[in-house]
Amino acid sequence: MTILLSQSFFFYTLIAGNRNIERIQRTLELPYIISIISNATVMAQDAMPHLARTKICVYCGAGTGASPAHMEAARALARAMAANNIDLVYGGGTVGLMGEIAKTLVSINGPQSVHGIIPEALVKHERAGSRHAQNIPDEAVFGRTTLVKDMHTRKKLMAEEVFAGGPGSGFIGLSGGFGTMEEIFETTTWIQLGIHSRGIVLLNVDGYWNGIIDWLDKAAEEGFVKPGNKGLLAVAETGEGAIKALREYKVSSSIYQLQWGTQ
Repeated sequence: MTILLSQSFFFYTLIAGNRNIERIQRTLELPYIISIISNATVMAQDAMPHLARTKICVYCGAGTGASPAHMEAARALARAMAANNIDLVYGGGTVGLMGEIAKTLVSINGPQSVHGIIPEALVKHERAGSRHAQNIPDEAVFGRTTLVKDMHTRKKLMAEEVFAGGPGSGFIGLSGGFGTMEEIFETTTWIQLGIHSRGIVLLNVDGYWNGIIDWLDKAAEEGFVKPGNKGLLAVAETGEGAIKALREYKVSSSIYQLQWGTQ
């Protein structure tokens, strides 16, 4: 804002010439300065999404899966995110796919690139060798961790980080169970309801999500999902493909045009 004010003064000085410097100085009194600062604040707020780092929230399981392809997909996605300078937000587990993607990205881009958010009640199930809620995993290995009270707070904080992220921020669903499915569908529903416009992509490892993709086709065929909304849940076969899909993601015109927070 100081730069903008100085530039404005210099601009007016050039126009008016040195003879009018005193008049210009009188013009730049408090009300005018406040106006400049207000405009600069608006400009800064508008520019923030472009200055913010890209953040991807990855939904995935705390298990490894029967096929080694799932763990390798987690590592490959982490490498792709590192190559594209993208930060990870995830469920905070240190085992299974969750632990693998976190520690792989930290090993390449450092602990500041990962933020795990986990409810205290899940610590003993989604952390390796930890049985106490205050036993935070090594930040140098898994990145920063935040403990929360419940699942709703976990999902809210993960989503808010993505919403505040830069271009290409969004959500990726790796292989997982009921919890992963619930997170994927809730995030997709939020898009359909007009709550947010960040993309979500299924990373389909060895056909893991084929059943969901078939269901989506059937739901559209039977009229339970608008045909234009089938693409709300994008699909990719590789980590690089998922990142590309988020960058190119466009919300369907078939979503509900609801005004949230105005009622």
